[in-house]
Amino acid sequence: MRNVYCFLIITLLIFCNACRKDFDTIRSTGDLTFSKDTIFLDTVFTNTSSSTRSVKVYNKSNSAVTIPTIALGRGEDSFYRLNVDGIAGKSFTNIDILAKDSIFIFIEATIDFQAVTNPIYTDSIVFDADNNVQDIDLVTLVQDANFLFPKRDAQGVSETIVLGQNDLGEDITINGFLLDDDTTWTNDKPYVVYGYVGVPENKTLTIEEGASVFFHANSGLLTQPGATLKVNGTLGREVVFEGDRLEPNFSDIPGQWGAIWLRAGSTNNEINYAIIKNSTIGILVDDKNDSDLTLEIKNSQLYNFSNFGILGRGASIAGENIVIANSGQSLLACTVGGSYNFKHATFANYWRNSVRNFPSVLINNFLTTVDTNGNEVTIPSDLVEANFSNCIIDGNQNIEFLVDKIDGAMFNFNVKNSLLKFDTTDTTLLNNPLFDFNDTTLYQNPILNGRVDFKDTRTNNLIIGQNSESIGNADLTTAISVPFDILGVNRTIAPDVGAYQHITFEENN
Repeated sequence: MRNVYCFLIITLLIFCNACRKDFDTIRSTGDLTFSKDTIFLDTVFTNTSSSTRSVKVYNKSNSAVTIPTIALGRGEDSFYRLNVDGIAGKSFTNIDILAKDSIFIFIEATIDFQAVTNPIYTDSIVFDADNNVQDIDLVTLVQDANFLFPKRDAQGVSETIVLGQNDLGEDITINGFLLDDDTTWTNDKPYVVYGYVGVPENKTLTIEEGASVFFHANSGLLTQPGATLKVNGTLGREVVFEGDRLEPNFSDIPGQWGAIWLRAGSTNNEINYAIIKNSTIGILVDDKNDSDLTLEIKNSQLYNFSNFGILGRGASIAGENIVIANSGQSLLACTVGGSYNFKHATFANYWRNSVRNFPSVLINNFLTTVDTNGNEVTIPSDLVEANFSNCIIDGNQNIEFLVDKIDGAMFNFNVKNSLLKFDTTDTTLLNNPLFDFNDTTLYQNPILNGRVDFKDTRTNNLIIGQNSESIGNADLTTAISVPFDILGVNRTIAPDVGAYQHITFEENN
């Protein structure tokens, strides 16, 4: 038995010795390779953390190596932060990499704009092995910004905006804050908004040409009853509203922030030469069905919304030279009645992110709600007018223009010299007099299911080419009232339908 035990012990020792990995290393001699030579961190706002980037460090030799030092070139004063193989810091010693193996280094930055002399902030990751130095360059563009956010009280409770009261007399609130007075936002540096920034009653927020407004998640801009928003962009110096994620892969992601919300009673709002993109709703417009114009929007582009581009609820909206594209529901929803007038607008919904059940343009004259007993109730509301002249309404569904009428309220609409996508064999729709495209009291010179010839719907480049059936088919009287297209091209001689006059596309080589 003793011999058996000795045999087992010897066998176990031999087995363990055969399975043991040799972790002895040699000092690195500067022969490391990297997955990237330069790391470009995306543009960041001052004192706001960047996204995380990574680089892989390879030891392609047949021996395990020890890197004596990995450190940031600017040392502990650097605005960059590293995580080397799971350890956070700015300098590291004796980092091992096994033969034919690699490690990850993760990089972030939080940069104080006031502490740098150049908005392009650079540093490097230095690998020092007995004077055999290798490095990886780090580059980040930093912007100064105006940060706007709700205040917190001593108990840490965040400031809110009261929107009204529910049936129990309790306040309905939203995370946000009200501006103090009439306010002007300049183009000197961007505005970064956390929560909803509200324009108070009887006050005006004016935004100058060339200004940029970035919204954090679940944030937006709203106008209280009696308040006014004036967006004064110009051609080439548009006012831009978008999310605060500046990484390139977020450049066209819908739903990154909330909405521009023009609340009921807000009046005389004007948006000219704006670019609004990547929110849940581009512009939400509520009203009281009175005669005051809630919103006049001109020469503006709205792209990439998880729900709606413009959602009007009993609103009064006038729009000309506007382009709306890429929404998970409708680009334009004229709901709960109201008054709507659009000239030379392009509505093109080529949404590809999910199933879409709504047309590009939806018009109705009712509100559907739920009563206190949980029953669905439909409330009629006058559609005073919904006029579309020289407009393109198109998309990747068969039906992109839909009117939905109930009795008990006005329902007035008119479509003139517009290209409409309405391709269906549904007899219920075809027999509905609201879709009788030969009825000249409703439709004048419609271009039904015509070829649009957009330049590139995937990138929201919706200028039309020389093969478009929109060319020369616009109503001249309307065109003269809007004499220049969204790019400033004169359209009074041979006007095209939509927001753009056509161009000749260059052939791809």
